[in-house]
Amino acid sequence: MTIRKKLLLFIPLLVLLVNSVTFFLFQSSQTVQQSYGIMMDRILMYNQSAQTADLTLRLLYQDLIHTESNSTTNLDQEQHKLEEIRSKLSKITSPSLPPSTLTGYSHMLETLIEQTTAVLAAVEAQTPSIAFAHYADAEHTTGFIREEAQRLVDIELAFYQPIYQEVQQENTRMNQLSSAIFVVNTLMSIVLAIWISQSITGPVRKLVSLARRVSLGDLKVVDSLRSHSNDELGILSEAFKQMTNDLVVLMEKDKANIEQEKLLKELELQALQNQMNPHFLFNTLNVLSKLALLEGAEKTSDLIISMSNLLRYNLRNLDQPVTMKDELNIVQEYCTIQQARFRDRIQFELDIDESTLQEPIPALTLQPMVENAFLHGVQGMEQGGLIRLEIMRIPKGILIKLIDNGCGMDENTRQAILRMEAGTEKEHSTGLGTRNVFKRIQLFYGQPNLMNIDSAPGQGTTITILIPK
Repeated sequence: MTIRKKLLLFIPLLVLLVNSVTFFLFQSSQTVQQSYGIMMDRILMYNQSAQTADLTLRLLYQDLIHTESNSTTNLDQEQHKLEEIRSKLSKITSPSLPPSTLTGYSHMLETLIEQTTAVLAAVEAQTPSIAFAHYADAEHTTGFIREEAQRLVDIELAFYQPIYQEVQQENTRMNQLSSAIFVVNTLMSIVLAIWISQSITGPVRKLVSLARRVSLGDLKVVDSLRSHSNDELGILSEAFKQMTNDLVVLMEKDKANIEQEKLLKELELQALQNQMNPHFLFNTLNVLSKLALLEGAEKTSDLIISMSNLLRYNLRNLDQPVTMKDELNIVQEYCTIQQARFRDRIQFELDIDESTLQEPIPALTLQPMVENAFLHGVQGMEQGGLIRLEIMRIPKGILIKLIDNGCGMDENTRQAILRMEAGTEKEHSTGLGTRNVFKRIQLFYGQPNLMNIDSAPGQGTTITILIPK
């Protein structure tokens, strides 16, 4: 999930949750307040009706005693107010009272209004006795209204007392629930804020730290870079990891190229140090070869030509690959020279697959290996020395096997040569040893473990080299 989706999803959800809880609390409080308000309106209406009845009775008495007073206007207002209250009472219902009770109370108010009207009519007709008789009735009716209003209030309060207690408990519970919801919402907001912050700032801080380490040359930071998110920062972390891996690969390639160039420079330097004015030397060898031929020494002439070819091949440009055929030719020249020296003491055998003759191979690969087998393997043997070179094609490429029946080597020497450690070999006539050949093969093909040595003291040596496809 992307960071934008996280923000657009979780923040509105949190706001919606808070608003929903707030709306629920508001609706609950509104319901309680509405129920409480309806009950209080009825109770106030009962009290107001009793107070209005008392005030109407007092004004009526003043009108009887003081006929010249201006209480008639106020009396009319109170009568109108009493009629409004009666009209409202006739329309309301109460769960605590039967409809007949409110109807009877409404009739009491109506009766009081009629008695008040009768008193005023008698006063206008100047019949005091009739007026006082109606006033006495109105006074009794007002007493009944007062008592009934108080009874109605007591009934309402008695009915709503357990409900009011429940409302109080509900209010207490709602207050506690509101506090709990406030705490939960606060904690959820904090957790959500921390989670979003960590999902954004945490990987950024880690990337900044790793980038700083990479800038200081520490390229092993990739091992500590682990990202399991699928957002933009996860993609950025993977891209940074891939870039660092590519940088490591490029640096390894550059290091290998530099090492190869250094090795080639060393070989060229060795060739220059061993060089004795090649043109003069080759011309001298050619003259000696022709003199030997004129004198009838054909074997001597062939030997000089072999030496000349070997010397010319060793002084060539070493950074250019050659064919397998070229390498085999120089091996045969070397074998010619050694057989002229040791004659039947040493035998050289070749088993070559002709389909491999045009395959490219680094220069000076086979001849130094054969020379190494001769110097360290069979040179000290009085007779029966054998060096065998086999080249065959296999599914993985070309397999070169160099076998000798010489003195062999111990395990420490074998491991040291395979690890290409310096100082494991004596200097050869060509200046190139097995370590040098192994190193150049590894750099040339860019693959490790292409060489192997099978040897033991007194049991000869077998060197295998795989030339990959």
